[in-house]
Amino acid sequence: MKTFLSSEFPQSSAEDAHFHIIPVPMEQTVSYGGGTSNGPAEILEASYQLEAFDGKSYPGEQGIHTTPAVDCSGNALQCLENIKKACLPVFHSGKIPILLGGEHSLTLAPIQALHSIREDFGVVQIDAHADLRNSYEDSPHSHACVMRRIHELGIPIFQIGVRNLCKEEIDYRAEHNISFIDAREIYENGIPTNILPDDFPKNIYLTFDVDGLDASLMPATGTPEPGGLFWWQALEACENVTKGRTILGMDIVELAPQPQFHAASYTAAKLTYALIGMVK
Repeated sequence: MKTFLSSEFPQSSAEDAHFHIIPVPMEQTVSYGGGTSNGPAEILEASYQLEAFDGKSYPGEQGIHTTPAVDCSGNALQCLENIKKACLPVFHSGKIPILLGGEHSLTLAPIQALHSIREDFGVVQIDAHADLRNSYEDSPHSHACVMRRIHELGIPIFQIGVRNLCKEEIDYRAEHNISFIDAREIYENGIPTNILPDDFPKNIYLTFDVDGLDASLMPATGTPEPGGLFWWQALEACENVTKGRTILGMDIVELAPQPQFHAASYTAAKLTYALIGMVK
C-alpha cells in the first residue's frame, strides 16, 4: 500500500503519528466528470515526488500515518458511516485526520464524528461551488448539498472562492447569514489579512475542494470552473484562515485524475503537504 510521503518520512505508527492520512475513494453522487474514486491513490503516488521541506519547515517530522482506504463500495449513507468510523478514533486521540477524496459529500462524515465529541468549531470551505442545495439529482447527500447538511448541524461555515451558485444557494446564504468571500471579490481586492469574522470559532475544520483552484491550474476535477484561486492566492487564504487558530482536521477532495497528466495529481499532493505545514 502506498503511504503519504514515505519517500521522505517512514510510515509512523498510528500511536506516534500526529497526522493520519485517510484515503476515501468515494464516488457515489458525481454529476459531471467522474474519476474521484481514483483521487486518493493518485495523491499518494504523487506524494513520493515531494520534498520534506515545504518551503518553511519539515511538517512530516511530526509523524505521518496512512490508513487503509475506507470501504466506499456501498451507497452514500453506508460510505459516510464507514468514513465516520475511520475518523472517530483519530479525533478521540487528539490527532489530525486528513482525508483524501473522493467526492465532496464525504466531508459530512468527519464533521459528524467531530461534532459528536465537541461543538466549539467551525468549517472553512474553499470551493468553486457553495454546495448549499437541499437536494441534487434526488439525493440530499450529493456533493452539491454537503455544506447545507453541515450548516444544519448548527456549525458555523465560511466559504472562500465560490463562483458558481444557483438561486436556492444565494437565498439560503442570505436567509442564514452565511459568511463568505467569493472569487470575484478576491480577484478585485485580494486576500484579506483578517479573512474570518471576529466571532468565528478558534477551532476549525478545513475542507478544500480542488475545484476552488482555477481550472487552468486544476483541470482534473469533475466540475472545473474558470476564475478560481491560483497557487499563492490559495496558500495565502489558508495561511490567513489558520493564523491564530487550531486546525482539528481537514480534507482535500474532488481530484479526478487524468491519464498522462501528472501535474494535477502532484498539485493536489503538494497542496496536502502545504496544509499539513499550517497545523500548529
